[in-house]
Amino acid sequence: MIARFAVVVLALLALGAGRATAQDVPGIEICTVEKTMERRTSCLQSNVEFLQKTINKLTSDHQQKLDAANRQIASLQNAVVGLQKLVADLQAAQGKLADDLKKKADAPAAKDAAPVAK
Repeated sequence: MIARFAVVVLALLALGAGRATAQDVPGIEICTVEKTMERRTSCLQSNVEFLQKTINKLTSDHQQKLDAANRQIASLQNAVVGLQKLVADLQAAQGKLADDLKKKADAPAAKDAAPVAK
């Protein structure tokens, strides 16, 4: 009994699936097959509406991608500015350290040279 019920349900689902694929799906239709002018006009209007919706959706999607890319560019530019400042600070510290080492190296030599000159 349950097996027969399952077979009937599966058969109905198979028939229903065939009908579901035959439903009108939005998209470009071939309007030249329509015989009457009203149906052709309606078909063409449907195509125009579909294309306008598609263009608007794509425009919105691309604008969102551009906005995200611009935000990423701005954050990367800020990161570069920060890194440039860090490099400048490190170069200044390295220059100062080199000057300090040079002064320390020159200072003992001057002390040693002064007693020898007397």
